[in-house]
Amino acid sequence: MTVAYPRKFGNVMGAREILANVVRDREIHLITLNRYRYNEQRSCKDLTDLIELLDGEPTELVRDLSRHIADEARHALWLTDLLVDLGASVGTPPGVLYIEEFERLLQPIDPNKNRDDFVISAIAAINVTEKRGCEYFSAHIYALKQAPQTPENIKIRETIEKIFPEEAGHVRWGNRWLAQIAAQSAVHREKVEQAKYKYVAIEQAAYESGMDIMLGAELRRVTKLVDIANTMPLWERPQYLMERLPQTLLAPELQMTRVNVAQKAWNRDPQAFMEKFVPMFLNGIKGLENKQ
Repeated sequence: MTVAYPRKFGNVMGAREILANVVRDREIHLITLNRYRYNEQRSCKDLTDLIELLDGEPTELVRDLSRHIADEARHALWLTDLLVDLGASVGTPPGVLYIEEFERLLQPIDPNKNRDDFVISAIAAINVTEKRGCEYFSAHIYALKQAPQTPENIKIRETIEKIFPEEAGHVRWGNRWLAQIAAQSAVHREKVEQAKYKYVAIEQAAYESGMDIMLGAELRRVTKLVDIANTMPLWERPQYLMERLPQTLLAPELQMTRVNVAQKAWNRDPQAFMEKFVPMFLNGIKGLENKQ
């Protein structure tokens, strides 16, 4: 079967490059940790909703998902304790939220119409987001090992090191389930491959939406939306695009994020704002390429 891995932001910056910069700025570092906490906490709700939709079948999957919820709840608790100990916020993080954007881009599937398609889609969606989480946790641990070994950095690293092995276990779990389903028949194998292709496109779009606030981001979002639609049957594409195109183009949360980030950058250092932030914003993705 095809193995899908998370792609870089704009095909330019990988997790290691991003986290190396994150750990140098305490405010951004704490916001990043709070985003981890929010994602883990939200996963408990989403997995609970999934169990209720499955309504007891298949039994083994329901049991596995219940264990998964217990893991995610424990991770959310560890991160909450960490943030509280560091005097940081545990409220809703600012900006475009990855997990909410991922859910906005999903295509609803009725479990009562086609149980196989629903199960495959659910596991593929979980698997691709867990892979992104593993990529980030691994890069975060690496960045913290390169950073000054302050008590705070050590405390953060030790917390992430507790979470990372369980997240890696979730990825292996998803891989096993998808492989088992694919082995049932040629039809099942094709469905699994198509689901992986589709949810990789959705995850990449959600990931980049939370990262890209630069000029032209709206049009890049539309391009990603078209990429997702292209993974679907022809007759499903128009409705999917029409339902999501207005919010993708207008993106009010993106505009608010731009205002907030620009204001913070200006308040911190007006000179750096004019010399670095504004040119990078105007250059868009090309600004990242030049920086690299």
